[in-house]
Amino acid sequence: MKKKKRSRVARLTSVIILLAGIGALHAENYGSAQAAVTGQDTVGIPAKNSVVKKNNLPDGFVYLDEVIPEAQYQIRYYGKNNFTGAPVNGYKAPLAIFTRTAAAALKKVSTDLAGKGYILRIYDAYRPQKAVTRFVAWSQDSSDTKNKQLYYPQLDKRNLFKLGFIAKKSGHSRGSTIDLTLADKKTGALVDMGSPYDFFGEISYYNTVLVSKIQHQNRKILKDAMVKQGFKPYTKEWWHFTLKSEPYPSLYFNFDVE
Repeated sequence: MKKKKRSRVARLTSVIILLAGIGALHAENYGSAQAAVTGQDTVGIPAKNSVVKKNNLPDGFVYLDEVIPEAQYQIRYYGKNNFTGAPVNGYKAPLAIFTRTAAAALKKVSTDLAGKGYILRIYDAYRPQKAVTRFVAWSQDSSDTKNKQLYYPQLDKRNLFKLGFIAKKSGHSRGSTIDLTLADKKTGALVDMGSPYDFFGEISYYNTVLVSKIQHQNRKILKDAMVKQGFKPYTKEWWHFTLKSEPYPSLYFNFDVE
């Protein structure tokens, strides 16, 4: 038992050291001292989006900021701040698009959480199939490791596919899957979830033992609010949820985010 306990302590220590390194890298990139402590993205409060929308969405889709204007929007795949290190195919504007049905459910989540002192920060919603195809191609290019230390420092990117972090088809392309976290309603600061968004590793699993009790409680606040309104969590990514009664369960869309 003592040997097993020592092994677990050593494992936890190595993860803490790893996250400290990740946090330092994020801090260097975004000028945030807090990142070095939590390993979180602490880029600050994202600016309100002033992009001109195309307003040419398929029937049944909406711009999420028009339904939940109080949320923060930081669409990672539009820019370089993602695991590929480059803007991703199909993201022509930093917008979150969602099915109308899922947006209505998420609005209820936002309202519920506001009563507890939280707002949502949204990283990704609808994702074009062309973006998913790009992720698969990226995972097979062993020479491209520019953001390895930030997103998958302990993994070979060629294994991300079989580990369940990347797939040929994504629920995001059906329009009712979302990646998000919590922020403080008063300050706009991110709530500490114990690992950064889109970090590939066991620490991102919802039930990992590699985060603190408080960090797990924070994950549970988000999960409980989402489940209450009909969203299903993904066990390997604490930030990832799909509406169980999604309107297009068999359709994978490929229109651009614009």
